[in-house]
Amino acid sequence: MNKAAGKLADSDGAKGRLPAHEVIYRQLRDLVLYGDLAPGQAVTIQGLTERLAAGMTPVREAIRRLIAEGALEFQGNRRVCVPLLNAENISEIILARQWLDPHLSLRATQRATPDDLDELTAMDTTLDQSILRGDLRGYLELNYKFHKRLYELAEAPILADMADGLWLRFGPSLRVVCGRLGTQNLPDKHKDLLQAMRARDAEEAARAIREDVIQGMEQVRQSFGGQDPLN
Repeated sequence: MNKAAGKLADSDGAKGRLPAHEVIYRQLRDLVLYGDLAPGQAVTIQGLTERLAAGMTPVREAIRRLIAEGALEFQGNRRVCVPLLNAENISEIILARQWLDPHLSLRATQRATPDDLDELTAMDTTLDQSILRGDLRGYLELNYKFHKRLYELAEAPILADMADGLWLRFGPSLRVVCGRLGTQNLPDKHKDLLQAMRARDAEEAARAIREDVIQGMEQVRQSFGGQDPLN
């Protein structure tokens, strides 16, 4: 078993030891993050308990946490929905990610070991395979996990949590965009990033991830928000 596969196995094992309410939270979070709940789609609390095969109490707690994180909105009448992004929302996310992701990538480049870089490279290779297969869900999961691993390597947990939280805001819209464009039209700058990281060129790594962020978020803007209202 390679290192990356071992870490995934360890993660799955740890997940099995989590409290029930945390497991349900993570399941519901994934439904939001990967766009299984579409922006604007209203769902009932009862419907979520059936979908997650869970009791009402842990589902309510998961919903409460996700509302606090801005990933869900309460609509009344026992319904919640994923918020619809507007042009200003998207512009704020772009501004935040243009600083957070490059800074975290710079720190990660300074701290990553050769094994860490091998792990990221393996993830990116699997991501490429998902693109070639047209596996939309696989692409979304691996793209997120690639960035999340990069955040972890930066060893800046407060900034990493901020960057990670933004994915809950734009992830559902990214699913819509990818569904419209198809995976073949979703290039990234991961290989430029990895090349810079192996060369220990932190500034170039930050530049590559900034281009990656802008490229992806501009696709979301064009699909949902149009022009940048903050300019």
